[in-house]
Amino acid sequence: MEAAGANTASIPAPKIEYGQLSPMLIVFGAALLGILVEAFLPRRRRYGVQVALALTGLIGSFVAVVVLAADGYGTTKSGLLAMGSVALDGPALFLQGVILLAAVVSVLMYAERRLDARVEGVASDAFTAQGAATPGGEQERQATKAGFASTEVYPLTLFAVGGMLLFPAANDLLTMFVALEVFSLPLYLLCALARRRRLLSQEAAVKYFLLGSFASAFFLFGTALLYGYAGTVRLPEIADVISGVAPSTPALANSTQNDALLLIGLAMLAVGLFFKVGAVPFHSWTPDVYQGAPTPVTGFMAAATKVAAFGALLRLFYVAFPGLRWDWRPVMWGVAILTMVVGAILAVTQQDVKRLLAYSSIAHAGFILTGVIATNRQGLGAVLFYLLSYSFVTLGAFAVVTLVRDSKGEATHLSSWAGLGRRSPLVAAVFALFLLAFAGIPLTSGFTGKFAVFQAAAAGGATPLVIVGVLSSAVAAFFYIRVIVLMFFSDPQPGGPAVAVPSVFTGTAIAVGVLVTVGLGVLPQYFLDLASKASMFVR
Repeated sequence: MEAAGANTASIPAPKIEYGQLSPMLIVFGAALLGILVEAFLPRRRRYGVQVALALTGLIGSFVAVVVLAADGYGTTKSGLLAMGSVALDGPALFLQGVILLAAVVSVLMYAERRLDARVEGVASDAFTAQGAATPGGEQERQATKAGFASTEVYPLTLFAVGGMLLFPAANDLLTMFVALEVFSLPLYLLCALARRRRLLSQEAAVKYFLLGSFASAFFLFGTALLYGYAGTVRLPEIADVISGVAPSTPALANSTQNDALLLIGLAMLAVGLFFKVGAVPFHSWTPDVYQGAPTPVTGFMAAATKVAAFGALLRLFYVAFPGLRWDWRPVMWGVAILTMVVGAILAVTQQDVKRLLAYSSIAHAGFILTGVIATNRQGLGAVLFYLLSYSFVTLGAFAVVTLVRDSKGEATHLSSWAGLGRRSPLVAAVFALFLLAFAGIPLTSGFTGKFAVFQAAAAGGATPLVIVGVLSSAVAAFFYIRVIVLMFFSDPQPGGPAVAVPSVFTGTAIAVGVLVTVGLGVLPQYFLDLASKASMFVR
């Protein structure tokens, strides 16, 4: 028996680089502590502890990212972690930093408790008192009267952030799928927890869940087909099989005779990722979900989810499929043109501010895709910079939306914003700045980002796409300027909505948005250089 045991091959223990994985581990650790807080702390003490815990975890994780970057990871050093399933390189660290900063600003918006009226003397936030209660039912009224709060939104958000940190760093398709589910499932729940318009919020969550499930199924089926073709789920190894440099085996020689598995699998993966970035024709969920979700959650989704999804899209096409460039680039051209044109044109018809910003985000997904299509290092750096600038403009804009309120809560119909510049010049001016950044007006971060991606696309031979992008930007500028004209050159409605005075939480979120928008517009060079240095994937 002993001799037989001595000859048996042992299973090697997995080698985990905890230090290099610390940004993700800190966030997941804070999320687990948040669950324990929900389980063991009295209700009245949870809010303060959860806010402090979430902010501490996110800031600690961001410090870990900065330490890794200062240590040379992402520029001079890079590597594969967790037995090759996670990549540590420039794009991963840059995108993780952007996601964490966007999450910090989002948590500040979550924590706002001054905008809604007090109930029985108890302050309330944007989230329902009890998520499991029937909207408008007696249980919900009792929970509201008792001052309950859905503080579980903080650990849910941390789990979503942890998945987002892993998504653009995943080096194999199964890890990428797990990350996709880890950040999607909490978002489905968060969308359903609005304090006002509960039924609209729940409808948004169901739509997002059903369509997101289909997108995840496409991604998983695409993974299975690619495994059938290449015999591996590792992105660099898939690239080796496609380029013909992988060691030949009888099974591989048989599966690679027919490219159908490869092309259909790639198409299915692309569907799953196009859904997450909100690209046409996989965009139909975006306006409904953005409108129905609590506005702080909408801001978080619009900023952080887009960053994570584009990071995964870049890694997939640049690391695994550079050899198929001539197959996927024409399809990407079509998707980018449709996304820019449809987003810009449909935004013109919107009468709700949140839906208008949703269609705006669709158009911006098209602009970012022009940088992806460049398929050069300049394009990768431009996309990284665009994601940084877009995130803070978006968060700032949604933070301003939470301030304009009537007796029913947020007044998001455009007619309610008429004359806002006379009623509250400062709030209207800040919102106008964010709209001008979306439009790509010079001296804002939006202009620098668009210029960078269009320049990279032109250098990559996609000049016709740049022309379509410029024309779409002109159409988009129309509806942004229309809102500015409505705010400053229309008479205020008698008995119209008021502008609430926020606490330091929302005030800080808006101030950060303004500073980043102006800073990246006036002095962008340092961050352009940073994005350029970070634009090298490890293979």
